[in-house]
Amino acid sequence: MASIRELHEQLIKKECSAVEITQKALERIQALEPKLHSFLHVTTEKALEHARAVDAKIAAGEEIGLLAGIPIGIKDNLCTQGVPTTCASRILENFVPPYESTVTQKLIDAGAVLIGKTNLDEFGMGSSTENSAYQLTNNPWDLSRVPGGSSGGSAAAVAADECVASLGTDTGGSIRQPASFCGVVGIKPTYGLVSRYGVIAYASSLDQVGPLGRTVEDTAIVLNAIAGYDSKDSTSLKVEIPNYTANLTPDFKARKLRIGVIKETMADGLDAVVEKAVSQAIEQLKSLGAEISIISCPNFRYGVPSYYIIAPSEASANLARYDGVKYGFRAEDADNLLSMYTRTRSTGFGPEVKRRIMIGTYALSAGYYDAYYLKAQKVRTLIKQDFENAFEQVDVLVCPTAPTTAFKAGEKISDPLSMYLNDLMTIPVNLAGLPGLSVPCGFDDQGLPIGLQLIGRVLGEEQLFQVAYAYEQSTNWLVNQPQL
Repeated sequence: MASIRELHEQLIKKECSAVEITQKALERIQALEPKLHSFLHVTTEKALEHARAVDAKIAAGEEIGLLAGIPIGIKDNLCTQGVPTTCASRILENFVPPYESTVTQKLIDAGAVLIGKTNLDEFGMGSSTENSAYQLTNNPWDLSRVPGGSSGGSAAAVAADECVASLGTDTGGSIRQPASFCGVVGIKPTYGLVSRYGVIAYASSLDQVGPLGRTVEDTAIVLNAIAGYDSKDSTSLKVEIPNYTANLTPDFKARKLRIGVIKETMADGLDAVVEKAVSQAIEQLKSLGAEISIISCPNFRYGVPSYYIIAPSEASANLARYDGVKYGFRAEDADNLLSMYTRTRSTGFGPEVKRRIMIGTYALSAGYYDAYYLKAQKVRTLIKQDFENAFEQVDVLVCPTAPTTAFKAGEKISDPLSMYLNDLMTIPVNLAGLPGLSVPCGFDDQGLPIGLQLIGRVLGEEQLFQVAYAYEQSTNWLVNQPQL
């Protein structure tokens, strides 16, 4: 599959049609899904309908945008009108939203072809996409390994050329970590830059929608389409959105960019092969003209424990609405209202969702609120202050996206704590509401991708794209593709 810009050029020159591009993606999905399992729902007829509308515009001599006719996968926790939206949970298996999320509506308005809904960890709770109630998504680079999570289906679909780009959500690393495991680019934008209207909530103060793409430019193009103020979202930022692709250049030597390496992330627990690849990537940035320094964020290490108090607490409140009364699954063998509530939630939710609801409910209960939730919020403030102090010295921070490459399916499913530590590098970025981007920076000795994480100031997405693009263009990692 060509890049967004290349496909756009082919469309306006009438070298191919939007229907042909869409059919190619659908054929790829049909061929690979039996072994990949990236999609929960493929919207064949809707996709072809949208593609035909783009072709009609071209035939009429109308101008089309960069995303017109481009096949895009949508994580299945984003509401899509008339299309099942399950959050990969049994409790929402029959839910068909009567409205469109803001981000998917923006893509539709841009002429994009929404080709299907991608698999995820149930309600976004997980780091491997093994917690889906319906299927296990496999990593395109090695089908015995996980694609990361929770946006594993979105990342795997892009890596396997089933779509050109996709949307995911990131609560503690759920775009960047699967991007690292699958060898694609993924960005978690600044909190509030992208509307959360129509996003089925996990942890409202942390959730953010973002794109995944094969290249930095593809990812920037999609973010341009979905970013912006939305009056339907009370946390939406009313700011001007720059053109993220306008200043992408392979050379940033003249900018004297200051890049800080977070000392605490290059410590014990990091795989040697990941450390080597990230160190080489930092040297490459230095050769491009960046000034490299070591920066300490001493509270970074407390990100995981504070996150696993705050996120489950918010999940406990958000998931209280799934009671079998208003929508979704309802247990039919209940004798009374309380029994119906209990049976519905016991049957409808999977083990990881139940685990996090129980942790959150406990942390918010009388006598424990101050000891756990309030303390975690104070730690969150300290982490944010660490970042603020760091950005007084540097322009961009770098660290590994994940401490390891993709692990075997089933390897960590019975050890939740080990699974939670996979988000060690990404969680602090969500707690501080900052933008974070993962770009491929190498492979281990088994041919599995490794990701470099770039972290920016609030609303620093444009600079992150510029650094990532310059690095991407100076390497040949894009030449490597999974053999499926």
